[in-house]
Amino acid sequence: MIAELISVGTEILLGNIVNTNAAYLSEKLAVLGYSVYFQTTVGDNEERLAMAISAALSRSDVVILSGGLGPTEDDLTKETAAKVLGIECYEDKQVKEAITTYFNKRKAKEVTENNWKQAMVPEGARILFNENGTAPGLILDTKEEKHLILLPGPPGELKPMFENQVMKYLGEINPGTIYSQMVKIHGVGESAVETIVKDLIDGQNNPTVAPYAKTGEVHLRVTARADTKKEAKKLVQPVCAEIKSRFGNAVYTTDEKETLEESIVKLLKKHDLTLATAESCTGGLLAGRLVNVPGVSDVFQQGFVTYSNKAKRKLLDVSKSTLKKYGAVSKQTAKEMAAGAAILTGADVAVSITGLAGPDGATKEKPVGMVCMSCYIKEKNFTKEYNFTGNRQKIRENSVVYALSLLRHSILENYETKK
Repeated sequence: MIAELISVGTEILLGNIVNTNAAYLSEKLAVLGYSVYFQTTVGDNEERLAMAISAALSRSDVVILSGGLGPTEDDLTKETAAKVLGIECYEDKQVKEAITTYFNKRKAKEVTENNWKQAMVPEGARILFNENGTAPGLILDTKEEKHLILLPGPPGELKPMFENQVMKYLGEINPGTIYSQMVKIHGVGESAVETIVKDLIDGQNNPTVAPYAKTGEVHLRVTARADTKKEAKKLVQPVCAEIKSRFGNAVYTTDEKETLEESIVKLLKKHDLTLATAESCTGGLLAGRLVNVPGVSDVFQQGFVTYSNKAKRKLLDVSKSTLKKYGAVSKQTAKEMAAGAAILTGADVAVSITGLAGPDGATKEKPVGMVCMSCYIKEKNFTKEYNFTGNRQKIRENSVVYALSLLRHSILENYETKK
């Protein structure tokens, strides 16, 4: 079945709040086997909201609205939905009692008159009682077998209502499930990844393969639909295996929550290796990514931030002649930075980054975005040079991801069987 989301609230359109409800609901609907093709955000305007509801009902089986169920005049969701469906609202005694109980528990001195607006319910609606607020949720089934679900906007009210009451209902009207697995790839460009798996993307509808470009990475989500999770998982597994066979060590995980730095820390622990970092243009971003990983203290020795040539010489023992002949942004300097970090700390592995993040300092030979990096391991250097595009922050972020990629490949190259 096709589901659609409508988020109601002018504050969302103005950017005053982040719409986390849509992300949460989309994820839950996918697990329940629903396809979400449209998401709409509309302000507190009756005419535009009515248009959004009508359009959604014309193309989707289930429409979920969040927000606009409160007591104020600009809370229009319930009233507008009733008008679109051509039904009247009445004051429900149970809802009114629930609102009274809510305020009594909080020892409210007076319940303002506008709160009783929330006790008005469209005829024929299934009421979803709110244990965390005053606005009830509602389920409206239409004659055309469409389903309109109205949920309060605050996440603290929406989430428990959805999980405790709505999920069961959605499971009843659409038995089945969707199972997804993410294959995460690093060190391969987005266009190259898409070319390599184009036949999988174009040739299948169950499972489907969808690429998601990240900074320095590409994630491929493989999704299958079936009656049970077990059956869906069986459909997904061979496709994931095929993707892994095509990309080899460029695939670092199929765990959706695992990050590239987490996979590297696992590798370091697996082979009982210690690590040091040496950074110039990234100013500690690489070390910052690594220390975000719980347990990294078992493997991470030290991080150097050597922004100036003087710091490179003093802290990492980069030779004066190398800096004079090749410059700070060069493969030669990157090599000496990595070797110096490893030797001075006694770490088994060290990775370095030096580059031009801009916007100033470029020359014809060394443009903004030129970044050199090196990984020192087993007294050998693995060195790369890149030319990144974008603003200063984007260049620095790309530098970190590609340095992590170089680090991971270097460990695999030296400690694990080549694939």
